[in-house]
Amino acid sequence: MNQLATGMFIARKRKELNLTQAQLAERLGISSKSVSKWERGKCMPDYAIVNELCDALGITVSELLDGEENECENLRMYDNGQMIEMLARIQRLESQRVAIIAIALIVTGIGLLALSPLLGGSDVTDFLHGVLFGIGVGTILIGVFLATRSIFEYLSQS
Repeated sequence: MNQLATGMFIARKRKELNLTQAQLAERLGISSKSVSKWERGKCMPDYAIVNELCDALGITVSELLDGEENECENLRMYDNGQMIEMLARIQRLESQRVAIIAIALIVTGIGLLALSPLLGGSDVTDFLHGVLFGIGVGTILIGVFLATRSIFEYLSQS
């Protein structure tokens, strides 16, 4: 599953149907920016609209994921439903991965904050105390940001 090949395939099929990105986006009930991101290979379509996208472009899910038209339809190993279930699982796993990274960053930040007061006394150790404190706070903030974003993505998928 190559995002760039899939994106170029979406763009080619859209142009064959003489549709603009805005027209395709309107049919799918999404923003034209999403279609642009797909076509540039920046992200993949959400599993919830894959069927609608395939219907709009007149292709199958396997063709969409392959990024090319299949000559022999009977070579497909999975049906469209199974492929959409796999896409949904991949997206859930990706959001879980981000949540785990966020938790690890928060824990690391707390650990750095706990270590920073142990250093002190001379100019060098005071400097290290400040560096550890700053890195700890920054790490916690990044972790909180990632966790919040992951929660909002999860809630929007439900």
